[in-house]
Amino acid sequence: MSRLHKTADLGPRVPDEYLYRVVDALAALSAETGKSVPQVALNWLLRKPTISTVIIGARNEKQLRDNLAAASFALTPAQVIKLDEASEPQVAYPYWHQRQFRTLNPLLPAYHQ
Repeated sequence: MSRLHKTADLGPRVPDEYLYRVVDALAALSAETGKSVPQVALNWLLRKPTISTVIIGARNEKQLRDNLAAASFALTPAQVIKLDEASEPQVAYPYWHQRQFRTLNPLLPAYHQ
């Protein structure tokens, strides 16, 4: 049983189109790597320098083992870029406009990776 149905409306709204784009990218990389979708997602998150921990919620031993196996492989830089691009949120104005002028508004060093 999940607690999500009790708290789902408390968070920010996420457009369905965005969710489908991310899930489609995860599914494509799952097929490409032979790893499960949760493994690909967890592996990607574990390698993000700004993410200090990932909380898993396994319901049984099989899910736990699957989730733990996410740390046993490495996505390629190209695969990480696919997920980064698919998950990049739409930026609000004026930021999307300012990004057109990189010389005047350079990204922070952490974003140059």
